[in-house]
Amino acid sequence: MERKTTQISQAEVERQLTLCDDICRVTGQWADKPLALVDTYGCQQNEADSERIRGYLERMGFGFTDDPEQARIIVINTCAIREHAEQRVLGNVGALVHTKRRHPEQLICLCGCMVQEKHVAEKIRQSYRHVDLVFGPHALWKFPEMVHTLLTQRGRIFSVADEAGSIAEGIPTVRQDGIKAWVSIMYGCNNFCTYCIVPYVRGRERSRAPEDILEEVRGLVAQGYKDITLLGQNVNSYGKDLPEPMDFSDLLSAVNDIPGEFLIRFMTSHPKDATHKLFETMARCEKVAPVLHLPFQAGNDRILKVMNRRHTIADYLAKIRDLKSLIPDIVLTSDIIVGFPGETTQEFEDTLKVLEEVRYDALFTFIYSPRVGTPAASMDDPMSREEKLANFNRLTALQDAISEEKHAAYIGKTVRCLVDALSDDSRYDLTARTPGNRLVRVVGDKSALGQFKDVKITGANKWSLFGELA
Repeated sequence: MERKTTQISQAEVERQLTLCDDICRVTGQWADKPLALVDTYGCQQNEADSERIRGYLERMGFGFTDDPEQARIIVINTCAIREHAEQRVLGNVGALVHTKRRHPEQLICLCGCMVQEKHVAEKIRQSYRHVDLVFGPHALWKFPEMVHTLLTQRGRIFSVADEAGSIAEGIPTVRQDGIKAWVSIMYGCNNFCTYCIVPYVRGRERSRAPEDILEEVRGLVAQGYKDITLLGQNVNSYGKDLPEPMDFSDLLSAVNDIPGEFLIRFMTSHPKDATHKLFETMARCEKVAPVLHLPFQAGNDRILKVMNRRHTIADYLAKIRDLKSLIPDIVLTSDIIVGFPGETTQEFEDTLKVLEEVRYDALFTFIYSPRVGTPAASMDDPMSREEKLANFNRLTALQDAISEEKHAAYIGKTVRCLVDALSDDSRYDLTARTPGNRLVRVVGDKSALGQFKDVKITGANKWSLFGELA
């Protein structure tokens, strides 16, 4: 693979926008305004990619729908992290053969991490012949070119070349709401954890120029966005490939200096690169939310070594203690894999010990899922599914008890929260987020939507808080 990052020229991006305008002239002549459906699976980075796909589609003249029967173009943005997500995608793509039969002019596009895997792309080519366009994350920037070709020449397009990756600035964006925004600060990953497919499908780490990131954030603040999350597979590695030195802590400080009332979040952090400087920066910057997602994945050093995590539990716990000394009210979350190949129940006990010491506010927990093409997929895995499930249930039971206890401590307090959505629970009017990103279901006037408001916490369970506008 070529490891050099490609910077897509502004002229090439402008050419893509010109193609959007050409398509818009065509769609403008259709009897009805064309609609597009964009369905996203996976992480926030995938959602950020989908926002750029929607931006292109809007410029092409498309509106948006959730109904595949109404969509002239369907884009499914996929995730490759777990097998379950892959099977869901394939099931949904298979079902679209019926809408395609009823609407032969419909374009069906499959993109994202999953299709960057060679075996998946070949499976789509052979068995899902109603899919017109398949493209990986590296080819997103030229989406208009591929759609233009399909509209003028038909046929099928597969753009899944194995490459290091690129950076393209100036792609239009359509975001899901006017309150929260994702800002990608870098792409790809260099860590090669043995269970993870990401470096193979998203390429090598490549950092956006800080001036481009700051310009995007300033624009979002001017538009009224209140909750801005900086995204990267490992944000702590930001800047290592830039011509002028700038690390993630420096970037965080620069974003914090932008005038306006907004919260800064970021994810994801890798323990090996989380430094005292980062923790000091978080403590000093008043707009940086007091929350850190710091995955440790497993509590046993032998398993961590086999995972190629490049940190020990002693290192990890020392960093947690350092962080808590600087930000006593820090909200901590983590990822954990249960049942990694070769993990014994005794080694799993070490993971429970970490939970008991750190006392996370919440966890994202998974039973190990093998991914074709990763080293772990070929490792011996003698533990039965039943044993893994039993350990998983012990883990979630312990964390549920910790979460419930931590949430109960909020009762009676008044917390300044961002009111971020209308509630889907008829007992409450709104939802809000604490600075530490805890979900609060709120009784109060809906005019508070999109504002920072004091919320009196009146109740809690292991998943969320309950309150009323103060």
